Amino acid sequence: MKITVVGTGYVGLVTGTCFAEMGNDVICVDIDNAKVEMLLRGEVPIFEPGLEVFFERSTRENRLHFTTDLKEAVEEAEVVFLALPTPPGDDGSADLSYVLGVAEEIGDMLAAHPDWSYKVIVDKSTVPVGTAKRVTAVMEACGIREGVRFDVVSNPEFLREGVAVEDFMKPERVVIGTSSSRASNVMTLLYEPFVRSGNPIIVMDEESAEMTKYAANALLATKITFMNEIANLCSRVGADVDKVRRGIGTDSRIGSKFLYAGIGFGGSCFPKDVQALQLTAREHTYDFQILDAVLRVNETQRRVLVPQIVEALGDESGRLDGKRFAMWGLAFKPNTDDVREAPAHYMIHDLTALGADVIAFDPEAIETTRNELGEGPINDGSLKYVPGVYEAVEGADALVIATEWQEFRRPDLVRVRRSLKQPLVFDGRNVFDPDRMAELGFSYHCIGRPFVAPSLVRDEVAEA
Repeated sequence: MKITVVGTGYVGLVTGTCFAEMGNDVICVDIDNAKVEMLLRGEVPIFEPGLEVFFERSTRENRLHFTTDLKEAVEEAEVVFLALPTPPGDDGSADLSYVLGVAEEIGDMLAAHPDWSYKVIVDKSTVPVGTAKRVTAVMEACGIREGVRFDVVSNPEFLREGVAVEDFMKPERVVIGTSSSRASNVMTLLYEPFVRSGNPIIVMDEESAEMTKYAANALLATKITFMNEIANLCSRVGADVDKVRRGIGTDSRIGSKFLYAGIGFGGSCFPKDVQALQLTAREHTYDFQILDAVLRVNETQRRVLVPQIVEALGDESGRLDGKRFAMWGLAFKPNTDDVREAPAHYMIHDLTALGADVIAFDPEAIETTRNELGEGPINDGSLKYVPGVYEAVEGADALVIATEWQEFRRPDLVRVRRSLKQPLVFDGRNVFDPDRMAELGFSYHCIGRPFVAPSLVRDEVAEA
């Protein structure tokens, strides 16, 4: 099938590459000349495990193409995916100017070329309920008829950064929002090779498909937030949130996923989508109280370690002047270089505002962080990047863990302890076992798990 993907951001590039891997002829189009030139050179501008392998094979076998010419990309296409940015405004609303602008351009092209074939226009971006109707109206205003020259479909993506290629190639479900049987048949034919194991292709109306994406992300964000609240309560009553997680995760009604406590969610989806759904509710005079709580709790959770750090190392006025902190992890989650809404960035801002210096390492997100925060003096402190975990901890007053990369799980902890000025660890992702850390002499602060005094554990080990 001939496919066009408009936009080569995270969703667009994964979508185009995976469709090409399945044997389709794909053209990806973008207005960014520099990015298109990079792609034409065979360079992948994002880090996503497995993407480079598919990208290299599909470009080599001439199934995956890149251009800045929208007309060239659309002319022969049977399906056109709009994978365009929908950045949030100050009020949380999704900016649809890119989506509607491209829809109008395509509408004008179809009107000017009556010989072009029927197109299925697919909203792949996460968009508010009612967007499919708005796209249809914009295109019909160009003088072409829905159902004759085109149909608009909502096809939300459910890709998890870090495993997006696997999610696309083996989706748990495919949601297709359309009232057109013609468009439904085209989309079903396109996706059938991806669900050969029996996972469903679910066809519904456009509004329900648009709401499905927001509902899914909002529910997952709520689940994470609930566990963070449980963790905060566990810290006060002496319970262990990790044991609680295992105790409730075996309940089939609850499930084991998204139950890990930490320092809040980030990324490009959850914060933006929860805000957008909240705004949709307000526009329809509905008070969606749970979402208000989710956003409020998450904002606090991102900074939950800072008061503990200040209590341990701050001066009488609560300042951290002259203190140096190693930070492991800058991305909002492992296996990505995405730092949008990353809790690490919030902590860097707070720590440097109190006069601290931060020495940071991340396997993939150093450059994206440098682009966002810079390097050198920040607020009343500074930020520096180093190439490894041990360089970060050398001479630091404490270690802060902000992202649960696999390589952080089994470091040489004896070396880490010797490198730190004092054996202080603030773990925002519960990477280590508290008892083990205490045995090694660390004062280990984590999320929702009992604190074990290092000296007590060492004495017990000696007596044994």
